[in-house]
Amino acid sequence: MPETRRRSAPATRAAILEAARERFGAQGFDRVRLRDVAADVGVDPAMVIRYFGTKEGLFAAAAAFELNLPDLTEVTADELGHVLMPRFFSVWEDDAGFLSLLRAATTSEAAAVKMLELFTSQVTPAVATVAADRAPERAALLGSQILGLALSRYVLKVPPLAHMGRAELEAWVTPVIRHYLTDPAAPVPT
Repeated sequence: MPETRRRSAPATRAAILEAARERFGAQGFDRVRLRDVAADVGVDPAMVIRYFGTKEGLFAAAAAFELNLPDLTEVTADELGHVLMPRFFSVWEDDAGFLSLLRAATTSEAAAVKMLELFTSQVTPAVATVAADRAPERAALLGSQILGLALSRYVLKVPPLAHMGRAELEAWVTPVIRHYLTDPAAPVPT
């Protein structure tokens, strides 16, 4: 009888998460089935359920990530975009969890809630350190720009946006980031 090689629990869990990130990123939340993720890894679907419980649990784990935004307290207004954009590019291009979450947030309320949690827990506090005033509004405006840009570039692949190099895109977006975070706020209508 040939010897079978045992897989460690942490390695199996990590492989399931990676397969789930790829599937959620490519197909969105609704079209992914637990049995397909299990097949990608070569495990029984019961193993996926054992580690993550439900599809929602698997998605929550696959979409969990840290933006790791830099400390902005010493960054000048003109440099904010140049400091933030490389980090955003890294998240967009190197973290399948973010694109999975972004795709799924367009059709799944649970994913939309997860995206909102990400911004309220990570983006708003980072922005508050440099916002001239009204940090929640400024963080929301920045979020609309960044999420819209990611959706247009990586999900919808809108030309020419999808084909722009990083430097060109950064040059376009940097003044908008500065405006949203540091320019005088629009007066509140009475």
